[in-house]
Amino acid sequence: MKKSSVTSGFVKDIIIVVIGIAIIWIGLRVTLGTENPFYVVSSGSMIPNLNIFDVIVINGNIPFDHLKLGDIIVFHAPSEDLVIVHRVAEVLNQNPLTIRTKGDANPGSIPGVDFPLTQSNYIGKVVYVIPQIGYVTRILTPPINYIIIAVIVGIMIVKQFGKSKTDTAGVLSSKDLPSSDNSNAAAETRNLADKEYSAPDKDQEPEEKKE
Repeated sequence: MKKSSVTSGFVKDIIIVVIGIAIIWIGLRVTLGTENPFYVVSSGSMIPNLNIFDVIVINGNIPFDHLKLGDIIVFHAPSEDLVIVHRVAEVLNQNPLTIRTKGDANPGSIPGVDFPLTQSNYIGKVVYVIPQIGYVTRILTPPINYIIIAVIVGIMIVKQFGKSKTDTAGVLSSKDLPSSDNSNAAAETRNLADKEYSAPDKDQEPEEKKE
């Protein structure tokens, strides 16, 4: 009798956990407007701002034409089957909107990877970074690693939204606030001439693999 009760309780707990994880995963996808709301950084092209095994949370609901210089975005490379996370460095054309990106640690933008990028390449803007939690993907095998990351990301986002609600009074919109990242990116863009665009070194891995 006791055994049956314990087994029944254990099964019930498992079902509750599975349902909870499913709710978190579906909620993240709906809230952030993308099929995969998080990626694990797999190269050092964005060091020191993003390190290998950092988990990045992206928001696909932010429109492509709302991006600004200095924003970090995730996108499909134009001429390669890669998912990349780099920083917006320049607007190349307004109609249609075409941009160029660059890895913070890269000496220049990579043709066919960083540019030309249009709406069709865009996946989402990086809105949150969880340092080094991507190590879970090396220690544990799917689907356990993805489940753990989804739970952690969900908890972090809920906490962040809860915190932001307490600070909303009197805050200007992001368009009204000065951004040091944007200023630095704009200055960098002015200094980066066409001749400085460079192909990737053989030893360099600019891509960020989707986990």
